[in-house]
Amino acid sequence: MNFKAAILAATALVLTALPASAATQPLQDRVEVTFVLDTTGSMADLIDGAKRKIWSIASTIVDSNPDADIAMALVAYRDIGDEYVLKTTEMSEDIQGLYGKLTKLEADGGNDTPESVNAALDKAVTGIKWTRGEHVKRIVFLVGDAPPHMDYQHDRKYKAILKDAAQRKIIVNTVQAGDMAETTPVWKEIAQYGHGRYMAIPQSGGEIVVIVTPYDDEILELQGALDGTIIPYGSDEMRDGLEQKMREKSAAAPSVKLDNSSYYSKRKLKKEVVTGNGDLIGDARNGRVDVAGLPESDLPKDIRALPKSERQAWVAGKIEERSKIEAKIAALVAQRDAFVAAERGKTREAANVDSFDRAVEDTLRSQLN
Repeated sequence: MNFKAAILAATALVLTALPASAATQPLQDRVEVTFVLDTTGSMADLIDGAKRKIWSIASTIVDSNPDADIAMALVAYRDIGDEYVLKTTEMSEDIQGLYGKLTKLEADGGNDTPESVNAALDKAVTGIKWTRGEHVKRIVFLVGDAPPHMDYQHDRKYKAILKDAAQRKIIVNTVQAGDMAETTPVWKEIAQYGHGRYMAIPQSGGEIVVIVTPYDDEILELQGALDGTIIPYGSDEMRDGLEQKMREKSAAAPSVKLDNSSYYSKRKLKKEVVTGNGDLIGDARNGRVDVAGLPESDLPKDIRALPKSERQAWVAGKIEERSKIEAKIAALVAQRDAFVAAERGKTREAANVDSFDRAVEDTLRSQLN
């Protein structure tokens, strides 16, 4: 066999070894979203609503882009003299980790206006590590009720920041909570220069509507079984991180758990029960780790007790078990979505974007399609 024929044969062998989707899959799209969130005392109710709806927002992205990698970041801001000016969670595909950070955010401080909006917007546009490339959609939501300090000499001002956003192809949307007159023209101008959308919602963040469906209990039961297939591995730090995420997931309200199940079930290329590393079954399934190559100390006790020749088969069996549960959840989630859509169609709620979650979801649908 000549050299060219050998190369062709080797290439064919590699492609045969890959899953069909991996061999034919084009470059994936990627969606990155950063929330720039005022966390002063007046935003308490809206922040509580955001904690409950972050998975619903993530699921909206998947509805439009089931094959996309999805990453989120968070820039919480207050003002000079408060406990902090900026608190940042960097861009990551670990949405469960971001959810955990969001649940710990509390509204406090403020008591006066304006706030450090320019510093927060600058951090979001130029300080967050956005992915480069034409296949990435980059979106910012600036959420707050007070205008920016324009008297801080050390701050870059929003018009200059938005020029950077345009060069980096970052869309900047604004969500005004409440009706402070000084905020409205600035938020509208930021959305205009940011090639985004301006939205006004109540100070409270608007009513969070939860539609109960006949499928909820079964989805939650199956999700519990799916969570039971998680196998922590790796360093103590990685195991502890995963276990903390599972505690946060378990403590969530039923409506949050259902939105969480919806997000995971709709993702096509990367199947996970919890985002981020640390679950052996998920990481092996997604090609992030080879069980055979792991040090013994990183393996769970159940696998360490097996002969090395049986370990791959044990993991494969767990993956198959997980896949069967996922298929049942996906079918129920589709039925739940249809039920929710029908219920919304009976009321004016379908057209109502006068709440944080609906405003963000409606905007994402229009900007991702």
